[in-house]
Amino acid sequence: MQPGSERIWTEKNVHLVFEVSLWLKAVFAFFEIVGGIIAYLVPKQFLVGFVLWVTTDEFAEDPHDIVANFLLHAVQHLSVGAQTFAALFLLAHGVIKLWLIIGLLRERLWYYPTANVVFGLFIVYQLYRYTFTHSIWLLLLTVLDALVILLTWHEYQYMRRQLVRH
Repeated sequence: MQPGSERIWTEKNVHLVFEVSLWLKAVFAFFEIVGGIIAYLVPKQFLVGFVLWVTTDEFAEDPHDIVANFLLHAVQHLSVGAQTFAALFLLAHGVIKLWLIIGLLRERLWYYPTANVVFGLFIVYQLYRYTFTHSIWLLLLTVLDALVILLTWHEYQYMRRQLVRH
């Protein structure tokens, strides 16, 4: 092999990317859990007041500011049912993801296919929600989930090969 032609995608590097992606998902899961708790506990009036406080300067500069108007419209039309659903969804989604990520980081073999099925179901739901929201964040989350599924499958196959060798 010539100098500089070393393989970039060695098993060690793929494993490192896998672990980094899991830690990223763990951070997202943590914020989902916190967000779910906050969404459940914070009354709608507080959210409206907070958004008004945050967007006051934007409305003073431009009463037609797209982001400020979107935020204000979103919190003003937030129903108790929608707020409860969002809170429970974020909480459940975060807890399930965190549980799976901990199992994957501990390298428990049965977690790998389980995580791929669950992450796949999350992708299906996220794409379904995208048809309503057209949120770029849902697409980015879906791409991250797809990457984690591929890396998880690779890690699972690698670990199974290692078990057969020993």
